Amino acid sequence: MAVFTHGNISIEIDEDGFIEDPSTWNEDVAKALATTEDVFELTPNHWKVIHYLRDYFAKYGIAPMIRQLCKETGFPLKEIYELFPSGPAKGACKVAGLAKPTGCV
Repeated sequence: MAVFTHGNISIEIDEDGFIEDPSTWNEDVAKALATTEDVFELTPNHWKVIHYLRDYFAKYGIAPMIRQLCKETGFPLKEIYELFPSGPAKGACKVAGLAKPTGCV
């Protein structure tokens, strides 16, 4: 298990950079993890996606499918990739503190 440190944030991550213990997630952790995805400022649009992912995961225990994410947030897939260049699974789910998705998010 690796430890990711950014400023005063230190969290345990897996080999792909996903948070090991989702209960340690908070908005400061999100900001720190975002830097690993070349996102250095989280805008209201970023937070809309992040909070949607977290709420969905809390309710269903999995990340939503891409189609559902786009429909519910109102962002076309192209815009999700503009917000999170590595995509909804790798980037957005990682920043949102979710476990690594196993299927197509």
